[in-house]
Amino acid sequence: MDKRVKETVGKVAETVIDHTPEPIKEKVKEVAVDKAKEKITDTVQEKAHELKENMEEARDGFADKVHDKAEEAKEKTQKVLLTARDKLGKVKEAGEDFQKKMSSGNKDDDSRKVKGAKRLKSISHIKTSKDIKGASGIKSLENIKSTKDIKTIGS
Repeated sequence: MDKRVKETVGKVAETVIDHTPEPIKEKVKEVAVDKAKEKITDTVQEKAHELKENMEEARDGFADKVHDKAEEAKEKTQKVLLTARDKLGKVKEAGEDFQKKMSSGNKDDDSRKVKGAKRLKSISHIKTSKDIKGASGIKSLENIKSTKDIKTIGS
């Protein structure tokens, strides 16, 4: 609207308000207060609704991030556990091999590389200078049996 028209309408409204009876003015004030209350209530409710939507979006975004991080942590944990399982499997195999080598009772077993306490010589089995044969203990040519003597004895 034009500036003059606005001024004229404003002056007319003031004149009407001045000539309006008191009960109507009171009624208009009540209606104006009610409309203002409704408008304020609507505005507050709208702002609350927007806030609620923003909070829900933020919550959903946070939940997605938490789930993503949890999934990453789960994958990392799985990798670590698989690596640990592989290493423990190797340790178990090595332990079983060691146990097998240690518990083998067969003295002629070539796979046994570690000597047990039973296979070690004690002090009484070690030869001393007294146990070594002297010149008198060595067999002479006469004491040695030949293959001819073995055949004649056996027949």
